Amino acid sequence: MTVHIAKVKVRPRKNLPPNVCAVELSNMLGCWAATGDTLASNQCQVAAEALFQCMRTAPIRGKQPRSSINYHLARLGRNSK
Repeated sequence: MTVHIAKVKVRPRKNLPPNVCAVELSNMLGCWAATGDTLASNQCQVAAEALFQCMRTAPIRGKQPRSSINYHLARLGRNSK
């Protein structure tokens, strides 16, 4: 069942904020790939410490609110009949 309602506008989703520690994570993964030091005990220790510090100080994001557009469209469809 398709509901056709005239002049209904839906706002586009907002962009999510970028990952704060993406650079540090990519540096550590690149170091692991280049050296094979997955325990971060030798060459990758600096990259692992930078990632650890970034994750420690990164702000904690809460759960994103869920869109209620389907609820409102269903109500409009009920009222228009």
